Amino acid sequence: MEKTVDIKDQAGTEELAARLAAVAQVGDVILMHGTLGMGKSAFCRAYIRALAQNPHEEVPSPTFTLVQIYDLVPVPVWHFDLYRLSDPEEVHELDIEDAFSEAVSLIEWPDRLDYLTPEAHLDIYIEPGSNADARQIRLVASGESWQQRIAGLNGNVA
Repeated sequence: MEKTVDIKDQAGTEELAARLAAVAQVGDVILMHGTLGMGKSAFCRAYIRALAQNPHEEVPSPTFTLVQIYDLVPVPVWHFDLYRLSDPEEVHELDIEDAFSEAVSLIEWPDRLDYLTPEAHLDIYIEPGSNADARQIRLVASGESWQQRIAGLNGNVA
């Protein structure tokens, strides 16, 4: 299942992230695709803040730490940035298997996972939109649970 959403601005990205956070489940794996500056980290921050129900939640980028862990209720979130990794074997050092089974995993630069990518996951592709602030976000669901939840997303976002 695939769905494309046209986003007008940052608020639209935040709204879409909040909609996805509202249906979060332990074991969710969300793979964030897009070039530098497309808004992968902004989407992840908005997702975490929505799940925390705190628009001021501090959400630092895991660029240098590689992973940030948020012990949230009802589901914890592990935010990974794999940009600096060169081999999928390095991912094991981040205890990613624990995240896959115990939390929501938000993963930037998921191409570094290679064969470790779980079968059930949601790919989010962020591409330029019609103006500098706009984005086109394509959601590609793999696995029955993700397909049902993506099919349930209705309407456009700002």
